[in-house]
Amino acid sequence: MTDNNYDTLIIGSGLAGFSLALHLAQHHRVCIVTKQTAESGASSWAQGGIAAALANDDSPSQHVQDTLIAGAGLCDENITRFVTENATDAIHWLINQGVIFTSDQASETGYHLTQEGGHSTRRIIHSGDATGKAIQQALVQKIRSHSNITVLEHHIAIDLITGGKLSDFAKHPNKRCFGAYILDKKKDKVMTFAAQNTVLATGGASKVYLYTTNPDTATGDGIAMGWRAGCRIANMEFIQFHPTCLYHPHAKSFLISEAVRGEGGLLKLPNGERFMPWHDQRAELASRDVVARAIDFEMKKRGLDCVYLDISHKPAIFLKEHFPTIYARCLELGIDITKEPIPVVPAAHYTCGGVITDKHGKTDLSNLYAIGETAHTGLHGANRLASNSLLECLVLAQSAGSDIINQVANELPKLPDWDESRVTDADEEIVIAHNWDELRRFMWNYVGIVRTTKRLQRAQHRIELLREEINEYYTNFRVTSDLLELRNLVDSADLIVRSALLRNESRGLHYSKDYPYTLPLAKNTVLKKEN
Repeated sequence: MTDNNYDTLIIGSGLAGFSLALHLAQHHRVCIVTKQTAESGASSWAQGGIAAALANDDSPSQHVQDTLIAGAGLCDENITRFVTENATDAIHWLINQGVIFTSDQASETGYHLTQEGGHSTRRIIHSGDATGKAIQQALVQKIRSHSNITVLEHHIAIDLITGGKLSDFAKHPNKRCFGAYILDKKKDKVMTFAAQNTVLATGGASKVYLYTTNPDTATGDGIAMGWRAGCRIANMEFIQFHPTCLYHPHAKSFLISEAVRGEGGLLKLPNGERFMPWHDQRAELASRDVVARAIDFEMKKRGLDCVYLDISHKPAIFLKEHFPTIYARCLELGIDITKEPIPVVPAAHYTCGGVITDKHGKTDLSNLYAIGETAHTGLHGANRLASNSLLECLVLAQSAGSDIINQVANELPKLPDWDESRVTDADEEIVIAHNWDELRRFMWNYVGIVRTTKRLQRAQHRIELLREEINEYYTNFRVTSDLLELRNLVDSADLIVRSALLRNESRGLHYSKDYPYTLPLAKNTVLKKEN
């Protein structure tokens, strides 16, 4: 048996993975595998906050209704109710872990609650405008100091180990996961990890697009690995484009929080004229899909490079207090948000689809779980409601933890070592960079905010050509981190395009010029790998 043997192997180091590790650590030996450092997950980039019905004039049922409306008919109501009803407990758990949220002594909750697009009331609890960072910092301290948790930084998962990979596979069902192959990036060595339970918590696939608010790590690893292992995938056509990413040549992936519009920010054309009232009666507080399409429409119609988000009419002290991170970053780039509008464009932000799970994070494979953005629970439907993502991470991590603790441990079989006997070192690694760039550009151009069948078919054709090159490279050369991410990106892109071609309507985040109307019956797009 391999030396890397754990009760639970968690692939990914965002809020979902960290929360699960802390729930399990009292009972289990846990290993967290992360591609960069423990602090580098996409969760730490979240600015807005966490949606929860904390105020007396709010309720989980109101939160459910707002979520269902945003989800455009595709939310699973049972899951939505389960998540919203457990929201308060999730917030209290975070507070007990040492997370400090922005206070408001005038509020009955003691905390400042803000409002974001799609919400009917103020229910977003936050830590300034850097909520994700505050949460991650608090949890990282707990994670690093826990004797039952091992964190392996600069390690990237290659593939899951299922029964079909075992020499005596006839004794072991293929529909069970036994662990994963992991590349130690610093030592350039592939290791075999065995685990009673394996968890995919790698985040989304927004890096498949040229412009994104996500970190470079968001390459769809968990979704691609789950797919290759035989898990069903759902609703990958629903990629959420955040309406307001800072438009500046030196501002890579910097998000301007939804809360800026929630606190009165107005979207304007270069001449200072507002345009959101032309597109939706909720104006700037419409859901993200509506706002992103409106910005895309106005930019294309008028040949604009960007539009402007203006909150300079608010007192300067208010802006510096509520949006210190945004204020400081914009000022570094020569934009004073207290005096002038912020140039913004939409950018790929969140993957609403993913590996199909139940409310405990269980996938189609025994002993394999998926939580967070990697998973499709049914909460987000055709469009995620703002600030429901961190909430889902917390609630599903707790639920998955309870399920894993109640699992009966079985003796694990001997797992085969990674076979490098027929590969050599790559001769031209520049091929990977070229393919990466080509994929992200045509996904942006052909599979973006507004789609057509012809564009999708063009993208599909290019994906097939890229896949051939990547598979040849993967077969003949030793794996590298860049190659593994590219392989996962092309699988994720394929799932997005295949899902989009199957949806002959416009719904939520998927808008097709060829099918501009919404069908009366809402159905999930479910992809199942052929044997």
